[in-house]
Amino acid sequence: MSPTLTIAIDFDGTIVENKYPEIGKPLLFAFETLKKLQEDGHNLILWTYRKGTRLEEAVTFCKNNGISFYAVNKSYPEENFDESLSRKILADIFIDDRNIGGMMGWGEIYQIISKKTGRKNPKQFKKKKNRFFGRL
Repeated sequence: MSPTLTIAIDFDGTIVENKYPEIGKPLLFAFETLKKLQEDGHNLILWTYRKGTRLEEAVTFCKNNGISFYAVNKSYPEENFDESLSRKILADIFIDDRNIGGMMGWGEIYQIISKKTGRKNPKQFKKKKNRFFGRL
């Protein structure tokens, strides 16, 4: 059995175009990839700057597009968030448009996670040399 990961995902600029405080259009393959990650057994956390009504709008938007999160802005559903503390959460992977190198495509994100967890189709991945990281 492949390991289950907890994956924290930003909303604006990651799942949807960054139009904050409005909700932008979904990024290409974002919801399809999130659904596949859930089907693969991973726990998805919505990890976003949004709060209050703006957060509720984002959660509802995702729900209307077939995604219900394991937790929202916390490490697990039962966690009580203290506004005076850091919002750092416990996750195996963070997906955010502000990563070094920017936001990669959702197809590439899925391939990387699938490869990490052993869920790969051998025809799906070509090994190639990378001068900095050896063979990928």
